[in-house]
Amino acid sequence: MQRPHPRRAWLRTTLLAPMAVSTMRAGLAGVVANLAAQAPALAAPEPGATAPDFELDGPAGRVQLSKLQGKLVYLDFWASWCGPCRQSFPWMNDVQARLGPRGLQVLGVNLDARSADADKFLAETPARFQVAFDPKGDTPKRYGVKGMPTSVLIGPDGRVLLTHSGFRPDDKAELEARITDALNRMAATGGRSAT
Repeated sequence: MQRPHPRRAWLRTTLLAPMAVSTMRAGLAGVVANLAAQAPALAAPEPGATAPDFELDGPAGRVQLSKLQGKLVYLDFWASWCGPCRQSFPWMNDVQARLGPRGLQVLGVNLDARSADADKFLAETPARFQVAFDPKGDTPKRYGVKGMPTSVLIGPDGRVLLTHSGFRPDDKAELEARITDALNRMAATGGRSAT
């Protein structure tokens, strides 16, 4: 193997490497500036804000969020490639089975561009709750979703109660406590509001 000429090595380390770093920083700064300019459009709805309505196709027909008004909705954005999403499905199935009779509706919105990917995931990890598909990804933009899974707890009045990013087994107790608390408040107010 031939060693590079000392002047070429000096040129690479002294001139070219800092230029490359400077170019990468400028590119990264441009990306950050572009994201910052878009941030207001991508902000998640704050607690108390009205949850953005949507209507999407699902395996059992059209799913529209506003038609679930009067129920406590646990809206979960998921994708087939997401490991934590796979972990969250058994818990969401369990919570829907136990707390559905009290007024909870779990709604999973899949974001896969290819329906075959979602179908394979659901064949391996069945959902015993409502599912809708958003292959264009318009709905998560309206909710400011930045990672998978992201869940939004929506009160019976259509207002956001909580937004949660990610899913770990340690999250179950806190999420379920928030859901149960909202259901208890719903029962105390005759189902009008959980806020």
